[in-house]
Amino acid sequence: MKSIKSLVFALSIGAVFASCSGDKKKGIDYNQFKTEIQLTPDQTKSFDEITKKYQDLQEQNFQAAKAQGGNMDRVALGIKNEELRAQQSLEMAKVLDGPQMEKFNKFVDENSRKRPRYDNALLERIKTEAQLSEDEFKVVNAANDAFEKAFNDAHDVYHGNNDLAKEYWEKFDAQRKAAIKNTLTPEHYTKFEEIVKEVQFKGRK
Repeated sequence: MKSIKSLVFALSIGAVFASCSGDKKKGIDYNQFKTEIQLTPDQTKSFDEITKKYQDLQEQNFQAAKAQGGNMDRVALGIKNEELRAQQSLEMAKVLDGPQMEKFNKFVDENSRKRPRYDNALLERIKTEAQLSEDEFKVVNAANDAFEKAFNDAHDVYHGNNDLAKEYWEKFDAQRKAAIKNTLTPEHYTKFEEIVKEVQFKGRK
């Protein structure tokens, strides 16, 4: 079996990208969400406090990452933001009722910037349903990580251009699949393809 390192190398980017120091983030508009549900005055107060708290924490993480200049680690930033959204959801569940919370989670999911990779739930499906060995699954994980890094490293080239971002996503996705295909058995790869067939580039709204 080829080493994971050699498989992942195909996803590396040879060019050095300039820093996008003027990167303006489009954050989630929680005021829009408040127009879609009915909150009590107490709920509104707590809702505003919680969302401001986590928006401030996200901004702190972004500024810390941007301070690295051309070495901004967007993968690490994405991981931190995922963790913040999970923590925010736990706090918000103490304020909103069941139906409101369901709408809140859906709203955040639809309006937040997600990591461009197979998420943990999908990875678990791939491992289980394709019946991958531990070595095969390590390669899937490594190729998935390399895909995410390659796509994020190209950010300053496609920033603000969904069509160009789609081109990069599809290019790196093809390389991700090629690396995985080189390691999985034909039967396992066929099942893998079936599981990920709906995964495609999703541009920002």
